[in-house]
Amino acid sequence: MKTTAQLCLLATSLALAPHLPAEPALKEAFQQDFLIGAALNPDQFTGANAAEAALVKRQFNSATPENVLKWEHVHPAADRYDFTLPDQYVAFGETNHLFLIGHTLVWHNQTPDWVFQNDHGQPLTRAALLTRMHDHIATVVGRYKGRIRGWDVVNEAVEEDGTMRQSQWRKIIGEDFILKAYQFAHAADPRAELYYNEYSLENANKRAGAVKLIRQLQSQGVKITAIGLQGHYNLDWPSMGELGQTIDTFAKLGIQVNITELDINVLPAASGNVTADVSLNYQPAASLNPYTNGLPAAVQQALAKRYAALFTTFRQHRHDMRRITFWGVTDGNSWLNDWPIRGRTNYPLLFDRDGQPKPAFAAVLATAHTASGNSPN
Repeated sequence: MKTTAQLCLLATSLALAPHLPAEPALKEAFQQDFLIGAALNPDQFTGANAAEAALVKRQFNSATPENVLKWEHVHPAADRYDFTLPDQYVAFGETNHLFLIGHTLVWHNQTPDWVFQNDHGQPLTRAALLTRMHDHIATVVGRYKGRIRGWDVVNEAVEEDGTMRQSQWRKIIGEDFILKAYQFAHAADPRAELYYNEYSLENANKRAGAVKLIRQLQSQGVKITAIGLQGHYNLDWPSMGELGQTIDTFAKLGIQVNITELDINVLPAASGNVTADVSLNYQPAASLNPYTNGLPAAVQQALAKRYAALFTTFRQHRHDMRRITFWGVTDGNSWLNDWPIRGRTNYPLLFDRDGQPKPAFAAVLATAHTASGNSPN
């Protein structure tokens, strides 16, 4: 195994020659370990951004749509679905032989208010909301049956203390809204993989709540395929011990572990909470946006070292893992530029704003070794 110093040396060598032709592909380097994916935006999967589309084709063998399959986009009104962009996402994936993920069916965010209300703006009854959930899942999953291979069925239903989030879904339907969502998704495509997706499960209390949820679903007959650890990390959280323990904990439940939204926030924290709650919004401050003119070399190397540690841990647990997906392709289109403070300049991914590999890219590749086992497909 390469030392940290060797990994950083290799990372630096690539950084000094960022325009080398045909850089190695992540999907090839880790083909014996796990799928390597990215969250795509419309400019990428429609080809409007040809350079980033080419980067996706070269580097990745799995894809997740960043937004276009979320309820507010695909089903913006009670009497209207919009499949224009989702159809193009699926066509891009099929043309380029990507393992396609659907994200996400049931979530408390990016779901329009009308979903939970009747024509008079009053809360729906349990029966009416179940019907609405069923029809949405049947329509969306059914449209891509056999084409989208796995679905984030329920997203972020557990609070930081391990209790269940009091979302509109839970308030109106009850705790079994999660069970119903999985049953509806399985009925719509019995062969699709079904996932539960969540952030900050490396924290013990929240992890315990998710374990309880998965066990309950399993006892109710749900064929849940994998847990999605979102992987919104920073330079000093989580520890590799916490990450390894989290992977082991869920693997012992007999399910796979996916890293579904990987990025590393290199900017100062806006609060003391470790979270990926998209509803947070803090006021701008120069002290919280220190790298507007570029990332200092020392931070660039810290990012490379951090990614090397993560992928070393992932490979140590590769037999329990199926997919590593980055939440974005280049730094320029990362959500972290606008969360939890709008207009910041962040550098959380492996490719810079010009689509060129960063030292972190080389550091990740350096963790890949020839390994026995079957290629994931």
